[in-house]
Amino acid sequence: MPQKATVTDTTGKRPGYGQLLRTRGAWTFLLPGFAARQPFAMLTISIVLLVQHTTGSYGTAGAVSATTGVSMALFAPYSGKLADRFGQRAVLLPGVLVHSASGATLTALALSGAPTWTLFLAAVPTGASTPQIGPMVRARWGVRLQGSPLMQTAAAFESVTDEFTFVLGPLFATALCTGVDPAAGLLTEAALTLVGGLLFAAQKGTQPPVSALAGHARVDHSSALRVPGVRVLIVTFLGIGAVFGGMQVSLAAYTESIGEPGMNGVLYGIFAAGNMLSGIVCGAVAWKAAPQRRLLVSYTALALMASGLWAAQSVVLLAGLGLLVGVCIAPALITGYTLVEKIVPAGSRTEAFTWLTGAVALGQAAAVTVAGQLEDRLWDGAGFLVPMGGTVLALAVMFLLRTRLVPPSVGRTVARGVGHRVPVTVD
Repeated sequence: MPQKATVTDTTGKRPGYGQLLRTRGAWTFLLPGFAARQPFAMLTISIVLLVQHTTGSYGTAGAVSATTGVSMALFAPYSGKLADRFGQRAVLLPGVLVHSASGATLTALALSGAPTWTLFLAAVPTGASTPQIGPMVRARWGVRLQGSPLMQTAAAFESVTDEFTFVLGPLFATALCTGVDPAAGLLTEAALTLVGGLLFAAQKGTQPPVSALAGHARVDHSSALRVPGVRVLIVTFLGIGAVFGGMQVSLAAYTESIGEPGMNGVLYGIFAAGNMLSGIVCGAVAWKAAPQRRLLVSYTALALMASGLWAAQSVVLLAGLGLLVGVCIAPALITGYTLVEKIVPAGSRTEAFTWLTGAVALGQAAAVTVAGQLEDRLWDGAGFLVPMGGTVLALAVMFLLRTRLVPPSVGRTVARGVGHRVPVTVD
């Protein structure tokens, strides 16, 4: 039987990471969850390095990698919906098996010199079956911290963990592909996904208890998309994905144009460091402002900072702006995930989290493509227009539809037909 959720008494206390990590049962899913999500950040760069080595084309490598990203973005929400309905374990077990087999197949096809179209074909199931460990961990926090002010801290903790993963994963994959073998990165990603995913799936006691929820009230498993606020957040996260994708391509192109390609990693590291440090601070602050207001403020700051990137004409200025953009991203991400816990019923939260994760991936894939075209056809640094355009458009949508982000009052129905908030027993 699943354990009852535990909410630490935070009355009169400032929510902090130490208090969060003392939540009963947290470490049983945090450690395997970290191991299982690490391969996620290795996938894209591993495919790029392998396919470029076997085909000699960065264009083909980028297209195959983008196919994986788009496939993941489109299929991830359905994986989350199934996890909400049947339990995370029921989705994870077949998912990690399919993903590992698909990754191994893609590797074999690339090494054997198979036709290019077969690489695209293999990329589809590889992306579609990518385990959504991050959203599943967030859903477990949501169960254990129902109604607790520590949810904001948990969202910040997960944002920092994600960012750390995306700093460490590409470095590990690159080292394997360049120092061991071009296929080592993707094969290691497939193996780690299998082992880490199985370890995470084994933690049955902390997964959102579908059967227990049903005992309190009828859980409606309608799509999280029926919650108006989720649709607004998807647009918001598409803009954030545009920042990630646009920064990756544009920084690489800019450093290449000035004859300092090695600075690419330094500049992107500064950008990522700003994101991590800001996330740590956000989790340590006891916020009083409403989350939808915090999201508007942080996203406005993000759009303003991103709008200045295209005009940066020096490494120092670009590093400073990149740091500020990173600092602005974390509050927007954290607050967006926090809003899911407030506006989405418990039976649909994993799906909602995967919609947001998929939106970032889709925005990133689109941004990589558009920014690359701008860099080729216009001036060096034109790709930085993508982060500006993506965030400004998303901010406009969010401002116009901001009332949809207001959490429902107690007892109100969340969206049409989605159901009521379901109480969870706490100690």
